Amino acid sequence: MPEPRRLDARPVVSCRNILGEGPVWSEPRQTLFWTDIHGRRLWAFEPARGTSHYWDLPDRLACMALRRDGTLLAGFARSLAVFDPDSGRVETICAFEPDLPTTRANDGRCDRQGRFLVGGLDEGDPQRPIASVWRLDADRSLHRLIPDVAIANSLCFSPDGRTLYMTDTPERVIRAYDYDPATGALGARRDFHRLPPGPGHPDGSVVDSQGYLWNAEYGGGRVVRYAPDGTVDTVVTVPTPNTTCPAFGGPDLTTLYITTAADGQTDDPQAGSLFAVEVDVPGLPEPFFAG
Repeated sequence: MPEPRRLDARPVVSCRNILGEGPVWSEPRQTLFWTDIHGRRLWAFEPARGTSHYWDLPDRLACMALRRDGTLLAGFARSLAVFDPDSGRVETICAFEPDLPTTRANDGRCDRQGRFLVGGLDEGDPQRPIASVWRLDADRSLHRLIPDVAIANSLCFSPDGRTLYMTDTPERVIRAYDYDPATGALGARRDFHRLPPGPGHPDGSVVDSQGYLWNAEYGGGRVVRYAPDGTVDTVVTVPTPNTTCPAFGGPDLTTLYITTAADGQTDDPQAGSLFAVEVDVPGLPEPFFAG
């Protein structure tokens, strides 16, 4: 088996995020959005201008999806809502796991048809599998897809939309589910990649146009590109350990942006920064939320 290709990420925004997460590229705005969950801020970076800015938020924003009118489908800690960053208006759609007061939303992404999938974690005990992965449809109805989850991460889809990837982070396994694009129903599950013993745990992921999955390893200081058969293809080294989630951006979607977390890294001046690396294979445009 050939050795994985090695790349190095560079810092592009020194933002000192406590828990940077959820990056998503807006093609209409040519802007990368991401969140500092515990900092309660929505960040934006415009690479053409080299400028960044942020909005203070009414609640912790865990994940998000784009909407065609320029607003965001916001996965706040305790609710799903439509958020307008220009006006600050929040339209609540539904509570997130209201029967579980210690859980919050964590990772989320739209499927290829514009349904929003969001998974939770238990802040009372991150090892306790009481949260779930949910699907928010275009009619704003909510459906439980995967129960008994401790920390949901890595939600992303194959290019044809027929495979859902997901990890329950403490288990150190990225899993693949058969997914019905017509209905949003799950089918058979299999192990896609089991991480060997080491410092990194699987966090956020994104899939490129060749169907390869890029996964950030929290605590591992790297992003790993996996072939569709689960073998390691490329390793991107990030000069701070808490890498959280990658996203493709730029005019041709060949810049891989990487969010990080400064939490627990008081002596690391690059912790919590936004990083980037140029790649050969472009990503895919993020679907808009259909609701």
